[in-house]
Amino acid sequence: MNLMAKYLQDFHPIQVVFFRTFGTFIFIFPYMVYKKVPIAGKYVFWLSIRGILSFISLALFFKVVQDIPLGSAVALRYTAPIFSVILAFFFLKEKVKFWQWISLIIALIGAFIMKGVDFRIDTSSFTLIMLSSLFVGGVFVIIRFLGPKEHYLTIINYFMVFSIIGSLFFISKWRMPIGEEWLWISLIGTLGLVGQVFLTKSFQLAETSAVAPLKYMELVYALLFGFLLFGETYGLWPIIGMLLVVLGMLLNIIIKRNK
Repeated sequence: MNLMAKYLQDFHPIQVVFFRTFGTFIFIFPYMVYKKVPIAGKYVFWLSIRGILSFISLALFFKVVQDIPLGSAVALRYTAPIFSVILAFFFLKEKVKFWQWISLIIALIGAFIMKGVDFRIDTSSFTLIMLSSLFVGGVFVIIRFLGPKEHYLTIINYFMVFSIIGSLFFISKWRMPIGEEWLWISLIGTLGLVGQVFLTKSFQLAETSAVAPLKYMELVYALLFGFLLFGETYGLWPIIGMLLVVLGMLLNIIIKRNK
């Protein structure tokens, strides 16, 4: 999905959000109606907050993907578990061990190293991607809270609906796709659907602080595709920064599991 967003960099990022969410909505909503899955849900307030945060976060992320290397954008956004662990600690009362805090600090140091040594990551992009990560962290915690209470498709559908509605406010910035762009548009919706379903289900079945860091695996694919398709390369220190982010997330998983 991140790769498709990069390919669609000539579009306004919020139009790309529309492609992503509408392409998922047209599959999910009819299935929900057919299976009689609750559309509105019981916790409308928190479902709505989840939808709003997800829309803003994705719009910010797609904007940054258009402006900096794909691998850098993904690596920086995968600091989201830092915020999810902190928010889960305060709002869900999930226990966080001392060494978990250390692991999260390591990841944060890695993010700032990336910002400090890679001139392609400007201050504006860094600020936007960290805000995106903060909102993703909030989404992780809300999903964890709603998990036992709402159907996972209801949770996903709120993201789709709020993003579609929010995107329409920026329709004056849109343009008509041409040629092979239609292929990337269809792929971003389909791949987004598959990833969203599995991610949401995982947060329903496990604690936020254990599941969230696993998403960093996308970084490997982002680096590979960024190099092969866009010629993106990195110096030693940006790689070290990325490795610290990954190391921090891995340590968090290991420490969390060793109860």
